[in-house]
Parts: sequence; C-alpha cells; structure tokens
Amino acid sequence: MKYKREWIAELKKDIVFQTRLAGHDLVFHSTWGLFSPRSIDEGTALLFRHLQVKSDDHIFDLGCGYGAIGVGLAKLAPQGTVLMADKDYVAVEYANKNIAANGIVNAETILSNGFSEVGKRKFDLVVSNIPAKVGRELLSIFLYDALDHLNPGGRIVVVTINGLRQFMKRNFNEVFGNYKKLKQGKNYTVSQAVKTK
Repeated sequence: MKYKREWIAELKKDIVFQTRLAGHDLVFHSTWGLFSPRSIDEGTALLFRHLQVKSDDHIFDLGCGYGAIGVGLAKLAPQGTVLMADKDYVAVEYANKNIAANGIVNAETILSNGFSEVGKRKFDLVVSNIPAKVGRELLSIFLYDALDHLNPGGRIVVVTINGLRQFMKRNFNEVFGNYKKLKQGKNYTVSQAVKTK
C-alpha cells in the first residue's frame, strides 16, 4: 500500500518535457488528464510544419490545452499577440504556467468555452487542434464564431484526424465558402479557410 501511495504522489507531480517547436527550444509543464501530456502530439507537429504565421499576427488558439500551440505561435509572432482559450481550468492553469516558463510576453490564456469569453476581439488567425469527437453542433458554433472574430482576409487553420477531413471540408465550404488542404499526413490533415468578406 505504501508503494502505491508513493506512486500516486509521483503521478500528481508536473510532467515536464523539453522539445523543439516552431524553430524554438521550449519547455512544457503538463499533467495527467490533459491531451498528450508527455510530448507534442503528431497533429500539432504536422500543423507547425505547414502553418504560415506573420510576425505581427493577432492569433486565437481555440482549445489550447496546456498551451503547446499557443506558446509556439507566440514565438512565431513576436510583434503580434496570442490569446489562448480552453474550457478546462486545469488546462488554462498549465497554459499560463507554460507562458511564464518560456518567457512569453505576448500571450495570455482565458477560461472560455470556444469564443464565449473573447468579447469583441478580432484576429488575423484562428488555430485549433480539433478533437476527434467535437460533434457537429459544437463545431458549427466554433466555425461561425471564428468567422465573426476574424479580420477580413483572416484565416482559420485546423488539424484533425484524417477521418474528419471530409467533414471539415464540407463545413469550411459551408461557413467560409472555401477550403484548402494544406497537408495530409499518415494520420492527420491540416486544413485552412479564409474570411473573404
């Protein structure tokens, strides 16, 4: 029983790992219960290999988890800003911890169900690693909210499992009137839509 308790105590400690993302050496703190807690997942890695970011972009990281995408984006847009949001308060806590751990000064994290707490802020880029079980209803809310919060010419770029590729294509075309597949890997697809009006 004592060994079991010691093991549980170890499990409660932060998971800390170092990685290279977006051309930068970064450190991340995470915990069990958050998505991909021990390393950058395959989808996020693919996203960064095919995502173009301007140095002054204002960016929204939708469903940020512990902040891997948002921290990487903040490094790529040093003259811009990154707003990260997650509906899980533990994710928000760790995303803020990772902003501090990597010396990021142009990013913040808020507790928000999608765009619900964003207010009237506008963005040049919305990025998300869409969960496999997002559901049509919630995805529709996210996409229409993204459309409302993007500046003209702004983009939404998402990474999904390949099984959602056609689903994303239909929904991007329905909401934005356009769709572009940036890259399809073995397991994941990176897709983009542009706000044209």
